[in-house]
Amino acid sequence: MTILEALLLIIAGLFAWFINTLAGSGSLITLPLLMFLGLSPHQANATNRVAIFFQNIVAVRNFKRQKLIDFKSSRLLVIPALLGSLLGAIWAVKINEDILNLTIGCLLFGMFFIILLKPDKWVKSQAGQVDKKPPIWQIIIFFFIGVYGGFIQAGVGFFLLAGLVLGVGFDLVRANAVKVFIVLSYTAVALGIFIYTGQVDFLYGIILAIGNASGAFIASKYAKKIGVKYIRYLLLTTVFIAGVKVLFL
Repeated sequence: MTILEALLLIIAGLFAWFINTLAGSGSLITLPLLMFLGLSPHQANATNRVAIFFQNIVAVRNFKRQKLIDFKSSRLLVIPALLGSLLGAIWAVKINEDILNLTIGCLLFGMFFIILLKPDKWVKSQAGQVDKKPPIWQIIIFFFIGVYGGFIQAGVGFFLLAGLVLGVGFDLVRANAVKVFIVLSYTAVALGIFIYTGQVDFLYGIILAIGNASGAFIASKYAKKIGVKYIRYLLLTTVFIAGVKVLFL
């Protein structure tokens, strides 16, 4: 790896995961870059998880300091997502990604219109809390989000935010905090699968993680100051760009 390639990874990681911590789809920036630098799609998908893991450690730490995460109640959503990610990561080792890309693009555009047409649900401040016994539909939704996250990761933040905002009732700031806790938890499982199958390039992953963690620190530190209204605008923009990239580029 050259110095220029290392700098590209750090810079891309910083910008991608600033966006990812506040909205989602940072992997749609880092995955193509890893492949451009010579990794296979499977290696890029696996290696990207190293950076995701460290990024979310930093983000969870900062959100915890701001008292935006209720770990006790959030774990009720983590468990189904974690189990789903185990299945998704195993599939990722074996399944062709072409058909999934089409599905991802269609879902992203669907999410764009949901956010666009229901702004009050995303912007209005809501306390939101996880039920002591979450309804079965919430468990099923977060299980399948975990499957998706374990498989490909890119864009999973949109689906987590939809579940946390539209389903549980959090506003975007609090939903983002719970989102990174869920992602951190299931990424540990998925990363273990990818390491076991020998698909992780640790050099690329650690260098990308440096940029990722920096972006996560900045984003989580200033999430409250940015506010839910502006995060929604950022979310709309990144969802649309991600959908175009997946379907047409």
